[in-house]
Amino acid sequence: MGRQRAKDTAYPQAKLSDGIAEIRPAQFESGFEVIVDGTPQSHVDLADPTHLVFEYVARMGAVIDQLADGPITAVHLGAGGLTLPRFIAATRPGSRQQVVEIEQPLVDLVREHLPLPGGAPIRVRIGDARAGLKRMPPAIRGNVDLLVSDVYSGAQTPAHLTTTEFYREAADLLSPTGILLVNVADGAGLAFARRQAATVQAVLPHLAILAEVQVLKGRRFGNLVFAASARPMPTEWLPRLMAAGPHPAKIAEGAEVDRFIGGALPVVDGAAAASPKPSLSLFDR
Repeated sequence: MGRQRAKDTAYPQAKLSDGIAEIRPAQFESGFEVIVDGTPQSHVDLADPTHLVFEYVARMGAVIDQLADGPITAVHLGAGGLTLPRFIAATRPGSRQQVVEIEQPLVDLVREHLPLPGGAPIRVRIGDARAGLKRMPPAIRGNVDLLVSDVYSGAQTPAHLTTTEFYREAADLLSPTGILLVNVADGAGLAFARRQAATVQAVLPHLAILAEVQVLKGRRFGNLVFAASARPMPTEWLPRLMAAGPHPAKIAEGAEVDRFIGGALPVVDGAAAASPKPSLSLFDR
């Protein structure tokens, strides 16, 4: 994907159901990247788990930093390189974390070559993300402080993880003040992102959208982070999130989110589609 590598260089690989996962040294940062069929999925810095390179992940990290001090209970849908579980383990020791990932070979590859910190209570469950929600321990139902949905098959979010029914199942795990974070990728016009915003807001009415300015304006393909809750998020979060960046940062909330959604309608099971696929040139550097 635009990276010039020596042809005889061998990197750790695993065959997935939809492609090949590979771990490579990051070309422009310290650490490593998990790449699936040319699409960078995760960046991991073993020496510094708080080093969040991907912009959308850094925005998620900024939201997590605003949660009440101390350990949290977190659920992650989609493992990748386990970047955010590592971040939470480093910044909030003692946090209980559950991860759902459908690809056992990916988990094995990451655990072998990018091992998790010793003693961190991070449990990885193998299976479909939506089915995994239903198999969560009863003790955490209604007690989850943070639920992260960042699931991609190749470069697209599967359709069944984009619906009102899915988000209701996710919201059922959240505590009354729990936060849902969703990684939404879209391009010009943001038709998919607008429908996703309508869908999330139908379940969790208090929604903020974090993105790079040109992405939020629909001028280029990129990632938008949705932060949603059943209750209003603290007002002091917004200036802190803006200051945290990455820059140029934009946060939409309240009436601006309503304008962003416009006439878009929530997505329901039976009428859903996967997220749009990015151009292959998107990841060229």
